[in-house]
Amino acid sequence: MTTTSIGINKETGLSLYRTMQVIRQCEERLAKSHQQGLVHGACHTYVGEEAIATGVFAHLRLEDVVFSTHRGHGHALAKGLHPQELIAELYGREDGCSGGRGGSMHLFKPEIGMMGTSGIVGPCILHATGGGYTFKIQEKDNVSVACFGDGAVNNGAFHEGLNMASIWNLPCIFVCENNQFATEVAFEYSSGIPDVGRRASNYGIPGFEVDGNDVLEIYRIAGEAVERARNGEGPTLIECKTYRTRAHAEGMGDFTYRTREDVDQWRQRCPVARLSERLVEEGLATEEELQAVTQEVEELIEESHKNAEASPYPSGNTATDHVYDASAETEAVDIDPGDRIQTFVGGTHEALDAAMAENPNIWVMGEGIGERGGNFMTTIGLYEKYGPERLCDTPICERGFVGLSCGAAMTGTRPIIDFMFIDFINDAFGEMINQIAKMQYMSSGRIKMPVLLRGCGGIGHSAATHHSGIYHSIYAHIPGLRVVTPSTPYDAKGLFNHALHSTDPVLFLEHRELMAIKGPVPEEQYEIPFGKARIHRKGKDVTVVAVALMVHHALAAAEQLAGEGISVEVVDPRTVSPLDTETICESVAKTGRLLVVDESFQPCSIASEIAASIADDGFDDLDAPIKRLSGAFTPTPYAPTLEEAVVPNVDSVLAAIRELLAE
Repeated sequence: MTTTSIGINKETGLSLYRTMQVIRQCEERLAKSHQQGLVHGACHTYVGEEAIATGVFAHLRLEDVVFSTHRGHGHALAKGLHPQELIAELYGREDGCSGGRGGSMHLFKPEIGMMGTSGIVGPCILHATGGGYTFKIQEKDNVSVACFGDGAVNNGAFHEGLNMASIWNLPCIFVCENNQFATEVAFEYSSGIPDVGRRASNYGIPGFEVDGNDVLEIYRIAGEAVERARNGEGPTLIECKTYRTRAHAEGMGDFTYRTREDVDQWRQRCPVARLSERLVEEGLATEEELQAVTQEVEELIEESHKNAEASPYPSGNTATDHVYDASAETEAVDIDPGDRIQTFVGGTHEALDAAMAENPNIWVMGEGIGERGGNFMTTIGLYEKYGPERLCDTPICERGFVGLSCGAAMTGTRPIIDFMFIDFINDAFGEMINQIAKMQYMSSGRIKMPVLLRGCGGIGHSAATHHSGIYHSIYAHIPGLRVVTPSTPYDAKGLFNHALHSTDPVLFLEHRELMAIKGPVPEEQYEIPFGKARIHRKGKDVTVVAVALMVHHALAAAEQLAGEGISVEVVDPRTVSPLDTETICESVAKTGRLLVVDESFQPCSIASEIAASIADDGFDDLDAPIKRLSGAFTPTPYAPTLEEAVVPNVDSVLAAIRELLAE
């Protein structure tokens, strides 16, 4: 068909018009449903902004991916989501696109490249950057798109995402839907630069400012951006200046921060009406043809509403499904350690090298992990074997590259993030807790999260408070994360191998004082499944459960006490999420006494959780109160004398065991 002076043909014009009608009518139906009580939570409509998703997504293929924000209904529909799946999701029904787990702000349809919307402002930018990194690794000409509001551009994720996309020349399109308000805060107040598109020059990428209510202009600019991305020419930032003509969310007050006159003026610039007028003016469609499209969409939306309302609610029995990927579980297999000696780091290095050789979708990202080989030699020599894209040095932006890893895992690669010290990854806490840990659940198990996050912690070396963190208890509290705390080279290699094959996100924590220790490690590859404790030493008088470095203190104490005729059983959980309380209970049933040793803070700790679990399930087996020995409830100090005073040692373990036996 012939292209007209406005850059489109009839087929394209009618397609754009239909998409905008689907969005508009679906949103108006949802607004009404919210008033009727059919929508159970928030409902952020896209009314007034339809031109943006329509104009951009018209250039996307099925395999291109979109990451969106809380106002994402229009994005999902423009990417191809059937209105019935959207409406059913907001009604909390089983047939919804997220199985009733997401609602308005968490829409997933990975089968069509709709990779999710987020109730947190900003992460979609990082996830889209991760999608772009996947496509670079896999040498595909796919495009990764982030759609976000003006509120996100004052968020650190905006800077970190655009900077990484720029330096690595990723096929990403960043679409800012500047509707003038972040909730109730005016953009002109919150930003020192009035035009978001101008910020692109700070990152060395093309930037555009377009009328967000003109679908034809958006279509033209987006087409150029998509072509550049597919051709390997890198990212683009597009600012679409628009306006939402309904409240921030349905049911919220709207005129404490803007006027009815402003809203009415913008309604006069309705993007749907503007396209209709242009199509008729250019002779691309008649009013009758457009009315026929409008009528067809009306029938579609009404039918979708009726079917969604008739669909069942999900069973309460499924409420905890998809937190973890149960299909990925493996059975424990005992492997003879043999007499081959390897270091703790050496064991994980062997596992990583073998996995990278086998799977080209595995890559590592972190500060100094390339040619340097990592701060603790975790990747030494791998840069030369696998190159800069699979051993990627990063800027100092932990939130950024952890968020990137989330999007990369969602789109088909297996990222490993080497964050050096656990204190640093706390800067990415939100990305881990609100995004990585929840993606599998929110997508009803359709999106797997094979992200491996590794780094060291633990008190020692006078590293003081920002390089001595021991925060496994905090992360063990989070559903969706696996938290691993090995104590030996043998366990380090086996658990790391298992993490490399897990489809759940794994936080692999290496105690700094253990990384250079040596022990027997088989040369072949083997896996140690999560949630299987190890009994390092059998005993009959007292059970000592110890974590990471504390295992070695407990073993030293047990050896000394053996000379006094005291038999100590030492149990190493190896993972604190999942936690093998069954093995601990069995040990306590034999000994009648329990000491838990962990250098992390005692309040709300793993020691507390173990104590509570044994009190619940093994109380009748106890001959004495459970005892906990933990690190002092204080930030880690610098001076060696102060450092020694805040962490358990062999002498304090000995004293605690003797006190327990005296009960």
